[in-house]
Amino acid sequence: MKLFKRILLVLLVIFLVMQAFRPAKNSSNDTSNDISKSFVVPANVKVILAKACNDCHSNSTRYPWYAEVQPVSWWLASHVKDGKRKLNFNEFDKYRVARQYEKLEECIKEVRDGGMPLPSYTLIHKDAILTKEEKEILFNWCEVLRDGIKATNPADSLVIKRK
Repeated sequence: MKLFKRILLVLLVIFLVMQAFRPAKNSSNDTSNDISKSFVVPANVKVILAKACNDCHSNSTRYPWYAEVQPVSWWLASHVKDGKRKLNFNEFDKYRVARQYEKLEECIKEVRDGGMPLPSYTLIHKDAILTKEEKEILFNWCEVLRDGIKATNPADSLVIKRK
């Protein structure tokens, strides 16, 4: 019994010490290179992006209360960093044309295949679950943007050259 109490006390101390080490939050709110600078983002699409995408794919994350607890905060920070690395709607205007074109295609594929929003995200954020209609709105918007990019750029500029 004494050993159990000591182990519990050590675990508690470790847990408390962990609370002192916090990752930086994703809250720059920098939208100077936002997708809306070059493309029309209708209000209904903005709503969809805000509820299902922007927490991981923008420069501004809405953090729930449990994001203040370690190690959850570290996990969330890693998740957001990875999401922004793959696609950041607030940095979209800086992407090369080929990357923009490809990312819009990936958006369609990920949502269609059920990869986005992540099941681990929608488990807690039920409002982020997209309806069939919302998915169609998102697909159509991405296709319109892709068609516009394709119509205004040479075909070879739409291909990412792999090394």
